[in-house]
Amino acid sequence: MLDLRLQNANVLTMDPARPTATAVGVWAGRIIGLDDQIAGLPARRTIDLGGATLLPGLVDSHTHLIAEGFAQGAVDVSAGTTVEAVLDTIAAAAAAADAGAWIDVVGYDQRRIGRHLTRAELDRAGGGRRVIVDHISGHAAVVSSAVLAGFPATHPDLDGVARGDAGEPTGVLYERATGLARGLRLPLSTGELVDALGHAAQTCVSQGLTGAVEAGVGALGIGFSPAEVAAYQTARAAGRLPIRVQLMVSADALHPLAAHRDDPIRQGIDLGLRSGFGDDHLGLGAVKIFTDGGVMVRTAALTAPFEGTDNVGVLAQPAEEIRAVVLDAHAAGWQVGIHAIGDRAIDLALDAIEAAQRAYPRPDPRHRIEHCGITRDDQLDRIAALGVIASIQPCFLVDNAEDYAAVLGPARMHWQYRGKSFVDRGIGIAGGSDRPLGAGSPLVGIQFMVERTSLRGTVTGPDEGLSVEQAIAAYTSGAAYAAHRERDFGTVSARKHADFTVLSDDPRRVDPSRIAKLDVVATIVGGSIVYGDLA
Repeated sequence: MLDLRLQNANVLTMDPARPTATAVGVWAGRIIGLDDQIAGLPARRTIDLGGATLLPGLVDSHTHLIAEGFAQGAVDVSAGTTVEAVLDTIAAAAAAADAGAWIDVVGYDQRRIGRHLTRAELDRAGGGRRVIVDHISGHAAVVSSAVLAGFPATHPDLDGVARGDAGEPTGVLYERATGLARGLRLPLSTGELVDALGHAAQTCVSQGLTGAVEAGVGALGIGFSPAEVAAYQTARAAGRLPIRVQLMVSADALHPLAAHRDDPIRQGIDLGLRSGFGDDHLGLGAVKIFTDGGVMVRTAALTAPFEGTDNVGVLAQPAEEIRAVVLDAHAAGWQVGIHAIGDRAIDLALDAIEAAQRAYPRPDPRHRIEHCGITRDDQLDRIAALGVIASIQPCFLVDNAEDYAAVLGPARMHWQYRGKSFVDRGIGIAGGSDRPLGAGSPLVGIQFMVERTSLRGTVTGPDEGLSVEQAIAAYTSGAAYAAHRERDFGTVSARKHADFTVLSDDPRRVDPSRIAKLDVVATIVGGSIVYGDLA
Protein backbone atom coordinates (compact mmCIF):
# COMPACT_ATOMS: atom_id res chain seq x y z
CA MET A 1 0.00 0.00 0.00
CA LEU A 2 1.23 3.48 -0.89
CA ASP A 3 1.66 6.02 1.88
CA LEU A 4 0.73 8.85 -0.49
CA ARG A 5 -0.65 9.24 -3.97
CA LEU A 6 -0.44 12.65 -5.65
CA GLN A 7 -2.77 12.75 -8.62
CA ASN A 8 -4.28 15.10 -11.18
CA ALA A 9 -0.91 16.83 -11.31
CA ASN A 10 1.16 18.35 -14.09
CA VAL A 11 4.39 16.54 -13.23
CA LEU A 12 7.57 17.89 -14.79
CA THR A 13 9.95 15.08 -13.85
CA MET A 14 13.24 16.51 -15.25
CA ASP A 15 13.97 12.89 -16.21
CA PRO A 16 14.60 12.64 -19.99
CA ALA A 17 13.48 9.01 -19.94
CA ARG A 18 10.00 10.04 -18.80
CA PRO A 19 9.55 13.83 -18.95
CA THR A 20 5.95 14.14 -17.75
CA ALA A 21 3.36 12.36 -15.65
CA THR A 22 0.07 13.01 -13.88
CA ALA A 23 0.40 10.88 -10.74
CA VAL A 24 3.18 9.97 -8.28
CA GLY A 25 3.19 7.20 -5.67
CA VAL A 26 5.17 7.45 -2.43
CA TRP A 27 6.10 4.80 0.14
CA ALA A 28 8.53 5.14 3.07
CA GLY A 29 9.65 8.55 1.85
CA ARG A 30 10.63 7.32 -1.61
CA ILE A 31 9.00 7.50 -5.02
CA ILE A 32 7.54 4.11 -5.96
CA GLY A 33 6.44 4.99 -9.47
CA LEU A 34 4.45 7.19 -11.82
CA ASP A 35 1.12 6.84 -13.60
CA ASP A 36 0.74 3.26 -14.88
CA GLN A 37 3.44 2.03 -12.49
CA ILE A 38 1.13 2.74 -9.54
CA ALA A 39 -2.23 2.10 -11.22
CA GLY A 40 -4.53 0.14 -8.95
CA LEU A 41 -2.32 0.41 -5.87
CA PRO A 42 -4.25 1.51 -2.77
CA ALA A 43 -2.97 4.49 -0.80
CA ARG A 44 -3.36 5.59 2.81
CA ARG A 45 -3.71 9.17 1.60
CA THR A 46 -4.60 10.54 -1.83
CA ILE A 47 -4.22 14.21 -2.72
CA ASP A 48 -5.73 15.72 -5.84
CA LEU A 49 -3.50 18.58 -6.95
CA GLY A 50 -6.12 20.03 -9.25
CA GLY A 51 -3.73 20.42 -12.18
CA ALA A 52 -0.99 22.19 -10.21
CA THR A 53 2.58 21.70 -11.43
CA LEU A 54 4.80 19.32 -9.49
CA LEU A 55 8.58 19.61 -9.88
CA PRO A 56 11.44 17.75 -8.25
CA GLY A 57 12.26 19.54 -5.01
CA LEU A 58 14.21 22.73 -5.72
CA VAL A 59 17.71 22.95 -4.20
CA ASP A 60 19.76 26.05 -3.37
CA SER A 61 23.33 25.04 -4.22
CA HIS A 62 25.06 27.90 -2.42
CA THR A 63 23.53 29.52 0.62
CA HIS A 64 24.25 30.59 4.20
CA LEU A 65 21.37 29.45 6.36
CA ILE A 66 22.61 30.57 9.77
CA ALA A 67 23.52 33.98 8.34
CA GLU A 68 20.04 34.21 6.83
CA GLY A 69 18.36 33.44 10.14
CA PHE A 70 20.70 35.75 12.03
CA ALA A 71 19.97 38.59 9.60
CA GLN A 72 16.25 38.21 10.23
CA GLY A 73 16.83 39.36 13.81
CA ALA A 74 19.36 42.11 13.09
CA VAL A 75 18.85 45.83 12.46
CA ASP A 76 18.00 46.22 8.76
CA VAL A 77 19.04 49.46 7.02
CA SER A 78 18.26 48.34 3.47
CA ALA A 79 15.41 50.86 3.20
CA GLY A 80 17.68 53.81 3.95
CA THR A 81 18.63 55.93 0.93
CA THR A 82 20.67 58.59 2.76
CA VAL A 83 23.47 58.54 5.30
CA GLU A 84 21.19 60.27 7.78
CA ALA A 85 18.38 57.73 7.39
CA VAL A 86 20.75 54.80 7.96
CA LEU A 87 22.30 56.43 11.02
CA ASP A 88 18.87 57.27 12.44
CA THR A 89 17.86 53.58 12.20
CA ILE A 90 21.06 52.51 13.96
CA ALA A 91 20.61 55.17 16.65
CA ALA A 92 17.04 54.03 17.37
CA ALA A 93 18.19 50.42 17.75
CA ALA A 94 21.08 51.43 19.99
CA ALA A 95 18.81 53.48 22.23
CA ALA A 96 16.57 50.45 22.77
CA ALA A 97 19.46 48.04 23.43
CA ASP A 98 21.18 47.13 26.69
CA ALA A 99 24.33 49.08 27.46
CA GLY A 100 26.69 46.17 26.72
CA ALA A 101 24.84 44.82 23.68
CA TRP A 102 26.31 44.60 20.23
CA ILE A 103 24.37 46.41 17.52
CA ASP A 104 24.28 44.06 14.54
CA VAL A 105 23.28 45.79 11.31
CA VAL A 106 22.51 44.23 7.92
CA GLY A 107 21.33 45.48 4.54
CA TYR A 108 24.10 48.07 4.21
CA ASP A 109 25.14 49.21 0.73
CA GLN A 110 27.32 52.29 0.35
CA ARG A 111 26.25 52.65 -3.28
CA ARG A 112 22.70 53.41 -2.19
CA ILE A 113 23.71 56.28 0.12
CA GLY A 114 26.59 57.68 -1.93
CA ARG A 115 29.53 56.83 0.35
CA HIS A 116 30.68 54.63 3.19
CA LEU A 117 29.71 55.36 6.76
CA THR A 118 32.55 56.22 9.13
CA ARG A 119 33.45 54.92 12.57
CA ALA A 120 32.93 58.40 14.01
CA GLU A 121 29.34 58.37 12.74
CA LEU A 122 28.79 54.91 14.19
CA ASP A 123 30.28 56.04 17.51
CA ARG A 124 27.70 58.82 17.73
CA ALA A 125 24.75 56.76 16.49
CA GLY A 126 25.63 53.77 18.67
CA GLY A 127 26.35 55.80 21.79
CA GLY A 128 29.82 54.29 22.08
CA ARG A 129 28.54 50.72 21.73
CA ARG A 130 30.11 48.04 19.59
CA VAL A 131 28.41 48.42 16.21
CA ILE A 132 29.09 46.19 13.20
CA VAL A 133 27.41 47.09 9.92
CA ASP A 134 27.62 44.20 7.47
CA HIS A 135 27.80 45.02 3.77
CA ILE A 136 25.26 43.21 1.59
CA SER A 137 28.10 41.59 -0.38
CA GLY A 138 29.48 39.78 2.66
CA HIS A 139 32.93 41.08 1.73
CA ALA A 140 33.03 44.28 3.78
CA ALA A 141 31.73 45.94 6.94
CA VAL A 142 31.87 49.21 8.83
CA VAL A 143 32.52 49.14 12.57
CA SER A 144 32.62 51.55 15.48
CA SER A 145 35.70 52.49 17.47
CA ALA A 146 34.66 50.13 20.27
CA VAL A 147 35.02 47.22 17.84
CA LEU A 148 38.35 48.41 16.46
CA ALA A 149 39.64 48.65 20.03
CA GLY A 150 39.45 44.88 20.24
CA PHE A 151 41.68 44.28 17.21
CA PRO A 152 45.18 42.86 17.71
CA ALA A 153 48.15 45.18 17.26
CA THR A 154 49.51 43.02 14.44
CA HIS A 155 47.76 40.50 12.24
CA PRO A 156 47.95 39.62 8.51
CA ASP A 157 44.26 40.43 8.07
CA LEU A 158 44.77 44.04 9.21
CA ASP A 159 45.65 44.77 5.58
CA GLY A 160 41.89 44.89 5.02
CA VAL A 161 41.41 47.81 7.44
CA ALA A 162 40.76 50.97 5.39
CA ARG A 163 42.69 54.02 6.57
CA GLY A 164 42.43 57.76 6.06
CA ASP A 165 45.11 60.15 4.85
CA ALA A 166 46.71 60.28 8.30
CA GLY A 167 46.72 56.50 8.60
CA GLU A 168 43.86 56.25 11.07
CA PRO A 169 41.21 53.52 10.56
CA THR A 170 38.07 54.85 8.90
CA GLY A 171 35.94 52.02 10.24
CA VAL A 172 35.59 50.34 6.83
CA LEU A 173 36.84 46.74 6.66
CA TYR A 174 37.37 44.54 3.63
CA GLU A 175 37.55 40.78 3.16
CA ARG A 176 39.29 38.86 5.97
CA ALA A 177 39.51 41.96 8.17
CA THR A 178 35.74 41.65 8.58
CA GLY A 179 36.43 38.27 10.17
CA LEU A 180 38.46 39.97 12.89
CA ALA A 181 35.43 42.07 13.78
CA ARG A 182 32.96 39.20 13.63
CA GLY A 183 35.32 37.08 15.70
CA LEU A 184 34.99 39.55 18.56
CA ARG A 185 31.20 39.16 18.39
CA LEU A 186 31.23 35.36 18.39
CA PRO A 187 30.62 32.59 19.17
CA LEU A 188 26.86 32.49 19.29
CA SER A 189 25.28 29.81 21.46
CA THR A 190 23.91 26.59 20.03
CA GLY A 191 20.43 27.79 21.01
CA GLU A 192 20.87 30.99 19.02
CA LEU A 193 22.18 29.05 16.04
CA VAL A 194 19.29 26.59 16.14
CA ASP A 195 16.81 29.46 16.26
CA ALA A 196 18.52 31.07 13.26
CA LEU A 197 18.44 27.78 11.36
CA GLY A 198 14.79 27.25 12.20
CA HIS A 199 13.81 30.68 10.88
CA ALA A 200 15.91 30.27 7.73
CA ALA A 201 14.54 26.80 7.04
CA GLN A 202 10.97 28.06 7.24
CA THR A 203 11.81 30.76 4.72
CA CYS A 204 13.34 28.12 2.45
CA VAL A 205 10.33 25.81 2.44
CA SER A 206 8.02 28.76 1.77
CA GLN A 207 10.05 29.33 -1.40
CA GLY A 208 9.74 25.71 -2.52
CA LEU A 209 13.21 24.61 -1.44
CA THR A 210 13.67 21.04 -0.27
CA GLY A 211 17.44 21.16 0.01
CA ALA A 212 20.42 23.47 0.32
CA VAL A 213 24.20 23.53 0.38
CA GLU A 214 25.53 25.55 3.31
CA ALA A 215 28.57 27.25 1.78
CA GLY A 216 31.14 27.25 4.54
CA VAL A 217 30.80 26.04 8.14
CA GLY A 218 33.79 26.79 10.33
CA ALA A 219 34.84 29.87 8.34
CA LEU A 220 36.73 32.57 10.20
CA GLY A 221 35.09 35.39 8.27
CA ILE A 222 31.54 34.14 7.86
CA GLY A 223 31.15 31.58 10.63
CA PHE A 224 29.13 31.99 13.82
CA SER A 225 30.64 29.32 16.07
CA PRO A 226 33.34 26.64 15.99
CA ALA A 227 30.48 24.23 16.80
CA GLU A 228 28.21 25.03 13.86
CA VAL A 229 27.86 21.39 12.79
CA ALA A 230 26.60 20.52 16.25
CA ALA A 231 23.95 23.22 15.84
CA TYR A 232 22.80 21.63 12.59
CA GLN A 233 22.57 18.25 14.30
CA THR A 234 20.64 19.76 17.19
CA ALA A 235 18.26 21.55 14.82
CA ARG A 236 17.62 18.33 12.96
CA ALA A 237 16.97 16.37 16.15
CA ALA A 238 14.56 19.09 17.30
CA GLY A 239 12.59 18.96 14.06
CA ARG A 240 13.70 22.44 13.01
CA LEU A 241 15.61 21.43 9.88
CA PRO A 242 12.92 20.21 7.48
CA ILE A 243 15.13 20.53 4.39
CA ARG A 244 18.10 18.41 3.35
CA VAL A 245 21.41 20.19 3.93
CA GLN A 246 24.89 19.44 2.69
CA LEU A 247 27.59 21.28 4.62
CA MET A 248 30.64 22.75 2.92
CA VAL A 249 33.51 22.86 5.40
CA SER A 250 35.64 25.99 5.25
CA ALA A 251 39.31 25.48 4.56
CA ASP A 252 39.84 27.55 7.73
CA ALA A 253 38.78 24.44 9.67
CA LEU A 254 41.47 22.23 8.09
CA HIS A 255 44.54 21.46 10.16
CA PRO A 256 47.50 19.06 9.90
CA LEU A 257 46.67 15.39 10.41
CA ALA A 258 49.28 12.78 11.30
CA ALA A 259 48.02 10.13 8.89
CA HIS A 260 50.00 7.13 7.71
CA ARG A 261 52.78 7.96 5.27
CA ASP A 262 51.03 5.90 2.57
CA ASP A 263 47.90 8.05 2.84
CA PRO A 264 48.06 11.43 1.04
CA ILE A 265 46.26 13.14 3.93
CA ARG A 266 48.25 16.13 5.10
CA GLN A 267 45.37 18.38 6.15
CA GLY A 268 41.82 17.65 7.18
CA ILE A 269 39.28 17.89 9.97
CA ASP A 270 39.27 15.69 13.04
CA LEU A 271 39.10 11.92 12.48
CA GLY A 272 39.76 12.44 8.78
CA LEU A 273 36.11 13.09 7.92
CA ARG A 274 35.61 14.34 4.36
CA SER A 275 33.08 14.82 1.57
CA GLY A 276 30.32 12.22 1.63
CA PHE A 277 30.16 11.66 5.38
CA GLY A 278 26.64 11.78 6.82
CA ASP A 279 23.34 10.93 5.22
CA ASP A 280 20.92 12.38 2.70
CA HIS A 281 19.39 14.75 5.24
CA LEU A 282 22.60 16.16 6.74
CA GLY A 283 26.11 15.45 5.55
CA LEU A 284 29.46 16.86 4.47
CA GLY A 285 30.02 18.19 0.98
CA ALA A 286 32.94 20.11 -0.47
CA VAL A 287 35.68 21.97 1.33
CA LYS A 288 35.21 25.72 0.75
CA ILE A 289 38.26 27.69 -0.41
CA PHE A 290 38.32 31.45 -1.08
CA THR A 291 40.38 32.98 -3.88
CA ASP A 292 39.01 36.53 -4.13
CA GLY A 293 36.33 38.98 -3.02
CA GLY A 294 33.33 40.41 -4.86
CA VAL A 295 32.26 42.97 -7.44
CA MET A 296 30.08 45.10 -5.13
CA VAL A 297 33.08 46.14 -3.05
CA ARG A 298 35.53 45.99 -5.99
CA THR A 299 37.65 43.16 -4.59
CA ALA A 300 36.97 40.47 -7.22
CA ALA A 301 40.31 39.45 -8.76
CA LEU A 302 40.34 40.57 -12.41
CA THR A 303 42.88 40.32 -15.21
CA ALA A 304 42.08 43.89 -16.28
CA PRO A 305 41.15 46.70 -13.86
CA PHE A 306 37.68 47.81 -12.92
CA GLU A 307 36.58 50.51 -15.35
CA GLY A 308 38.25 53.87 -14.83
CA THR A 309 40.61 52.58 -12.13
CA ASP A 310 43.88 50.72 -11.71
CA ASN A 311 42.20 48.32 -9.25
CA VAL A 312 42.36 44.65 -10.27
CA GLY A 313 40.90 43.37 -7.01
CA VAL A 314 42.61 41.16 -4.47
CA LEU A 315 43.40 37.54 -3.81
CA ALA A 316 42.17 36.17 -0.50
CA GLN A 317 45.57 34.59 0.12
CA PRO A 318 48.81 34.33 -1.85
CA ALA A 319 48.30 32.17 -4.94
CA GLU A 320 50.77 29.52 -3.80
CA GLU A 321 48.88 29.08 -0.53
CA ILE A 322 45.58 28.65 -2.36
CA ARG A 323 47.10 26.08 -4.69
CA ALA A 324 48.55 24.18 -1.72
CA VAL A 325 45.17 24.00 0.06
CA VAL A 326 43.44 22.77 -3.11
CA LEU A 327 46.14 20.12 -3.60
CA ASP A 328 45.93 18.90 -0.02
CA ALA A 329 42.12 18.80 -0.02
CA HIS A 330 41.97 16.95 -3.33
CA ALA A 331 44.65 14.47 -2.26
CA ALA A 332 42.71 13.71 0.93
CA GLY A 333 39.57 12.89 -1.06
CA TRP A 334 37.59 16.09 -0.65
CA GLN A 335 35.45 17.64 -3.31
CA VAL A 336 36.54 21.28 -3.44
CA GLY A 337 34.28 24.30 -3.85
CA ILE A 338 36.42 27.29 -4.79
CA HIS A 339 34.99 30.79 -4.39
CA ALA A 340 36.12 32.60 -7.54
CA ILE A 341 34.22 35.57 -8.95
CA GLY A 342 36.77 37.44 -11.07
CA ASP A 343 38.36 35.92 -14.16
CA ARG A 344 41.84 36.09 -12.61
CA ALA A 345 40.52 34.13 -9.64
CA ILE A 346 38.94 31.59 -12.00
CA ASP A 347 42.32 31.15 -13.72
CA LEU A 348 43.86 30.43 -10.32
CA ALA A 349 41.10 27.98 -9.42
CA LEU A 350 41.48 26.08 -12.69
CA ASP A 351 45.28 25.99 -12.39
CA ALA A 352 44.98 24.57 -8.88
CA ILE A 353 42.41 21.94 -9.83
CA GLU A 354 44.39 20.85 -12.87
CA ALA A 355 47.61 20.54 -10.86
CA ALA A 356 45.86 18.60 -8.09
CA GLN A 357 44.28 16.13 -10.50
CA ARG A 358 47.58 15.66 -12.29
CA ALA A 359 49.41 14.96 -9.02
CA TYR A 360 46.68 12.72 -7.54
CA PRO A 361 44.38 11.43 -10.30
CA ARG A 362 40.84 10.74 -9.05
CA PRO A 363 37.79 9.63 -10.99
CA ASP A 364 34.91 12.10 -11.05
CA PRO A 365 35.90 14.52 -8.25
CA ARG A 366 33.29 17.07 -9.44
CA HIS A 367 35.15 20.06 -8.12
CA ARG A 368 33.10 23.25 -8.14
CA ILE A 369 33.78 26.90 -8.78
CA GLU A 370 31.46 28.82 -6.49
CA HIS A 371 30.05 31.87 -8.33
CA CYS A 372 32.17 31.55 -11.50
CA GLY A 373 31.02 35.12 -11.90
CA ILE A 374 33.15 36.67 -14.66
CA THR A 375 34.22 33.95 -17.08
CA ARG A 376 36.22 34.73 -20.22
CA ASP A 377 35.49 32.90 -23.46
CA ASP A 378 38.87 31.12 -23.38
CA GLN A 379 38.14 29.70 -19.93
CA LEU A 380 34.99 27.85 -20.98
CA ASP A 381 36.60 24.90 -22.76
CA ARG A 382 39.06 24.51 -19.91
CA ILE A 383 36.26 24.33 -17.34
CA ALA A 384 34.56 21.69 -19.47
CA ALA A 385 37.74 19.66 -19.96
CA LEU A 386 38.39 19.55 -16.22
CA GLY A 387 34.81 18.50 -15.46
CA VAL A 388 34.39 21.48 -13.15
CA ILE A 389 30.88 22.49 -12.09
CA ALA A 390 29.82 26.13 -12.25
CA SER A 391 27.87 26.93 -9.08
CA ILE A 392 26.26 30.22 -10.09
CA GLN A 393 24.07 32.87 -8.42
CA PRO A 394 22.14 34.58 -11.22
CA CYS A 395 20.14 36.55 -8.66
CA PHE A 396 23.13 38.90 -8.21
CA LEU A 397 22.41 40.42 -11.63
CA VAL A 398 18.74 40.88 -10.80
CA ASP A 399 19.71 43.57 -8.28
CA ASN A 400 23.16 44.68 -9.42
CA ALA A 401 23.31 44.54 -13.23
CA GLU A 402 23.57 48.30 -13.62
CA ASP A 403 26.38 48.67 -11.11
CA TYR A 404 28.26 45.72 -12.55
CA ALA A 405 27.91 47.18 -16.05
CA ALA A 406 29.44 50.45 -14.87
CA VAL A 407 32.47 48.90 -13.17
CA LEU A 408 33.14 46.08 -15.65
CA GLY A 409 32.37 47.84 -18.92
CA PRO A 410 30.65 46.56 -22.07
CA ALA A 411 33.40 44.15 -23.12
CA ARG A 412 32.96 42.04 -19.99
CA MET A 413 29.21 42.24 -19.50
CA HIS A 414 28.39 39.00 -21.33
CA TRP A 415 30.99 37.13 -19.26
CA GLN A 416 28.86 37.37 -16.12
CA TYR A 417 27.03 34.41 -14.61
CA ARG A 418 26.81 32.67 -17.94
CA GLY A 419 24.15 30.17 -18.88
CA LYS A 420 24.04 28.96 -22.47
CA SER A 421 27.83 29.01 -22.89
CA PHE A 422 28.12 26.59 -19.98
CA VAL A 423 25.31 24.31 -21.11
CA ASP A 424 26.46 24.18 -24.74
CA ARG A 425 29.87 22.90 -23.61
CA GLY A 426 28.41 20.31 -21.28
CA ILE A 427 29.49 22.18 -18.16
CA GLY A 428 27.32 21.27 -15.21
CA ILE A 429 25.59 24.23 -13.60
CA ALA A 430 24.02 24.44 -10.16
CA GLY A 431 21.85 27.39 -9.17
CA GLY A 432 22.16 29.14 -5.83
CA SER A 433 21.31 32.34 -4.02
CA ASP A 434 24.18 33.09 -1.62
CA ARG A 435 21.44 34.14 0.80
CA PRO A 436 21.25 36.44 2.66
CA LEU A 437 23.48 38.25 0.16
CA GLY A 438 21.17 37.55 -2.79
CA ALA A 439 17.49 36.93 -3.42
CA GLY A 440 16.72 33.58 -1.87
CA SER A 441 13.85 32.38 -4.04
CA PRO A 442 14.94 29.89 -6.69
CA LEU A 443 12.12 31.15 -8.91
CA VAL A 444 13.89 34.53 -9.09
CA GLY A 445 17.04 32.79 -10.30
CA ILE A 446 15.16 30.66 -12.81
CA GLN A 447 13.41 33.69 -14.27
CA PHE A 448 16.69 35.58 -14.66
CA MET A 449 18.42 32.63 -16.32
CA VAL A 450 15.68 32.69 -18.95
CA GLU A 451 15.20 36.46 -19.36
CA ARG A 452 18.63 37.80 -18.35
CA THR A 453 16.81 40.95 -17.23
CA SER A 454 17.31 42.95 -14.02
CA LEU A 455 14.61 44.56 -11.91
CA ARG A 456 15.34 47.84 -13.72
CA GLY A 457 15.11 46.28 -17.14
CA THR A 458 18.81 45.94 -17.96
CA VAL A 459 19.57 42.90 -20.11
CA THR A 460 22.92 41.24 -19.40
CA GLY A 461 24.33 38.77 -21.90
CA PRO A 462 21.11 38.04 -23.80
CA ASP A 463 22.85 35.27 -25.75
CA GLU A 464 23.37 33.44 -22.45
CA GLY A 465 19.63 32.89 -21.90
CA LEU A 466 18.44 29.35 -21.18
CA SER A 467 15.20 27.56 -21.81
CA VAL A 468 12.90 27.24 -18.81
CA GLU A 469 13.68 23.52 -18.56
CA GLN A 470 17.43 24.19 -18.55
CA ALA A 471 17.03 26.84 -15.85
CA ILE A 472 14.92 24.53 -13.69
CA ALA A 473 17.54 21.81 -14.12
CA ALA A 474 20.13 24.06 -12.44
CA TYR A 475 18.04 23.90 -9.25
CA THR A 476 17.06 20.22 -9.51
CA SER A 477 19.05 17.63 -11.46
CA GLY A 478 22.07 19.93 -11.81
CA ALA A 479 22.07 20.72 -8.10
CA ALA A 480 21.85 17.02 -7.25
CA TYR A 481 24.76 16.19 -9.56
CA ALA A 482 26.89 18.97 -8.08
CA ALA A 483 26.31 17.46 -4.63
CA HIS A 484 27.07 13.87 -5.76
CA ARG A 485 23.44 13.04 -4.92
CA GLU A 486 21.88 12.40 -8.34
CA ARG A 487 20.90 8.86 -7.29
CA ASP A 488 18.79 10.26 -4.46
CA PHE A 489 17.07 13.40 -5.73
CA GLY A 490 16.92 15.89 -8.59
CA THR A 491 14.28 14.15 -10.74
CA VAL A 492 10.85 12.68 -10.11
CA SER A 493 11.88 9.07 -10.68
CA ALA A 494 11.31 5.74 -8.98
CA ARG A 495 13.44 5.01 -5.90
CA LYS A 496 14.44 8.65 -5.35
CA HIS A 497 13.41 10.68 -2.34
CA ALA A 498 9.86 11.99 -2.50
CA ASP A 499 10.96 15.63 -2.52
CA PHE A 500 8.61 17.87 -4.51
CA THR A 501 7.87 21.52 -5.16
CA VAL A 502 4.26 22.22 -6.13
CA LEU A 503 3.63 25.46 -8.06
CA SER A 504 0.41 27.22 -8.98
CA ASP A 505 1.25 27.10 -12.70
CA ASP A 506 3.70 25.62 -15.17
CA PRO A 507 6.85 27.80 -15.47
CA ARG A 508 7.22 26.62 -19.08
CA ARG A 509 3.80 27.92 -20.08
CA VAL A 510 3.59 31.31 -18.41
CA ASP A 511 5.27 34.45 -19.68
CA PRO A 512 8.88 34.32 -18.39
CA SER A 513 8.34 37.61 -16.57
CA ARG A 514 5.81 35.81 -14.33
CA ILE A 515 7.97 32.89 -13.22
CA ALA A 516 9.17 34.55 -10.01
CA LYS A 517 5.57 35.47 -9.15
CA LEU A 518 4.26 31.88 -9.22
CA ASP A 519 2.83 30.71 -5.92
CA VAL A 520 4.45 27.86 -4.05
CA VAL A 521 1.43 25.69 -3.27
CA ALA A 522 3.34 23.13 -1.24
CA THR A 523 6.80 21.85 -0.40
CA ILE A 524 7.19 18.12 0.28
CA VAL A 525 10.31 16.46 1.72
CA GLY A 526 10.50 12.69 1.98
CA GLY A 527 6.76 12.45 1.38
CA SER A 528 5.94 14.82 4.27
CA ILE A 529 4.31 18.18 3.60
CA VAL A 530 6.58 20.77 5.21
CA TYR A 531 4.88 23.81 3.69
CA GLY A 532 1.38 24.39 2.37
CA ASP A 533 -2.02 23.02 3.21
CA LEU A 534 -2.98 20.26 0.78
CA ALA A 535 -6.47 18.95 1.42
